[in-house]
Amino acid sequence: MIPKTIFLHDYAGHPFQAELSRALAARGHRVIHAFFGGDQGPKGDLQRRPGDAETLSFLPLSLSAPYSKSDFITRRFQDLEYGRAAAAAIAESGADIVISGNTPTEAQEAVMRASRRAGAKFIFWCQDFYSVAVAKLASKKLPGVGPMIGAYYSALERRQMRGADGVVLITEDFAPLALSWGVPRERLHIAPNWGALNQIPVLPKDNAWAREHDLHDKKVFLYSGTIGLKHNPDLLGALAYKLREDQGARVVVVASGVGVDRLRAQKRDLGLDNLLLLGLQKFERLPETLATADVLTAVIERDAGAFSVPSKVLSYLCAGRPILLAAPGANLAAKTVTAIGAGSVVDPDDQNAWLAAAANLIAEPALRARMGAAGRAYAEGNFDLGRVADRFEAIFTAAMRNAPRAQAG
Repeated sequence: MIPKTIFLHDYAGHPFQAELSRALAARGHRVIHAFFGGDQGPKGDLQRRPGDAETLSFLPLSLSAPYSKSDFITRRFQDLEYGRAAAAAIAESGADIVISGNTPTEAQEAVMRASRRAGAKFIFWCQDFYSVAVAKLASKKLPGVGPMIGAYYSALERRQMRGADGVVLITEDFAPLALSWGVPRERLHIAPNWGALNQIPVLPKDNAWAREHDLHDKKVFLYSGTIGLKHNPDLLGALAYKLREDQGARVVVVASGVGVDRLRAQKRDLGLDNLLLLGLQKFERLPETLATADVLTAVIERDAGAFSVPSKVLSYLCAGRPILLAAPGANLAAKTVTAIGAGSVVDPDDQNAWLAAAANLIAEPALRARMGAAGRAYAEGNFDLGRVADRFEAIFTAAMRNAPRAQAG
């Protein structure tokens, strides 16, 4: 592929997408990797390092005030502000291609429009159906006007996908909804997410991070990442409560998000001294953090499970530790973990099954070892960055060949 200027916009700043930007820049493309610098979720390695191609740059985008995830109205206006910041960056970038994912719907609208004005091809990278989540949340929080709000965001996201020069889906499971929204089949591309395999080696449990937190000799259930509105923190609290009398066990939550506040209250009210709440760690400490776990945990609510895939599970697979996952069986992460034997998957509404699976895993070191090895083997066989870069170059080539799309209304 002839080198292009690529504006890769990953609102969340995930590790694996930063890896893609590095790989594309190494192939001669000029890559501007833009992300929301104010997002409190887990981040990848989002600054230049020795050995990075000269054509790679990282661009944090900011807001005038801290982002609110709990106030719906404030959040909406901040999404609009963010969209303006992203649009201005695209206008200055000289991009041939804009690929954008993990982005609030109204901000994504501004990204698409800016791409059109700049004459760049726009690729919608669908990590989940953002508008579906917003619709469900709005209907719960605002019973009167919630469905109308949901319909508005769904209409925006449908229009963005239909107007894109390409739509990247992380699973074929997303294709029926995209096709029902009128996205042409020839513009749909399936590109599963991957873990940052090269940056997350398998390390010993007894490591510097574990010793810093007095965890090297403890039985550790560990959660790493965001605990947002689509995650149920009560499962983690229930696990800590179940283990409260075991002096050698810890539930460690390395996280940000609204769910952390709920866990903090449970820790206080129930006297859960075995529940360790830590903020997100720097990316370079992530391998040690994950290696400290005997079992890595992840949770996702039933309503979110159909159209949201917890990317933390991909990092967990790289770390070579067994996974305890509460998710609907149809969720892509649940299907993967089950198929490769990398952990235990339980229904997100079945707390008893969650606690039973946790007890079984912690009691069976040989089982944990087999599951961890299976996860790492899967990662080594499927997370090859060269093949990923090949796939995205093919997607970019297809988009460049498309006839110009009509300017979004």
